[in-house]
Amino acid sequence: MGVRVPRSPFGSFMARIKLDLPEIFIFSTVVHVRVSDINYGGHLGNDSILSLIHEARVRFLSKYGFSEFNVEGRGIIMTDAVIVYKSQGFYGDELMIEVTVKDPTRLGCDFYYRLTNTKTGTEVARAKTAVVFFDYQINKTVEMPVKFKELFATA
Repeated sequence: MGVRVPRSPFGSFMARIKLDLPEIFIFSTVVHVRVSDINYGGHLGNDSILSLIHEARVRFLSKYGFSEFNVEGRGIIMTDAVIVYKSQGFYGDELMIEVTVKDPTRLGCDFYYRLTNTKTGTEVARAKTAVVFFDYQINKTVEMPVKFKELFATA
């Protein structure tokens, strides 16, 4: 699991990131590709993938009674993102976004995502976002909340 940059067959100028996904995802949700998600190339834009996985993460947190501003009184802040594009998406496509939590640390964890076209079964993209827990009152990172840790530290 994780992110690797293997040697590219196109030479050193074209290194490709490889994102290995966990075997098990603990949540899934369906989203539709909106017209605003389409870029000038006529397909799902790279910036929209980040927006779609953000929506999936919000839905995931909501299922457990959390929000990005309130996980037991703490917020979350994204510290990095990796997206690997696998195939094109188009207006109207229905995408299943699977989500899981892995790699817990004292201050945060990683969210992994797999986006799949529900009609064709084709993987559209995979992604990982790292988050840390944050106390907006004191403007500092804080330890992972106990309930969150209990729910997901072994996911």
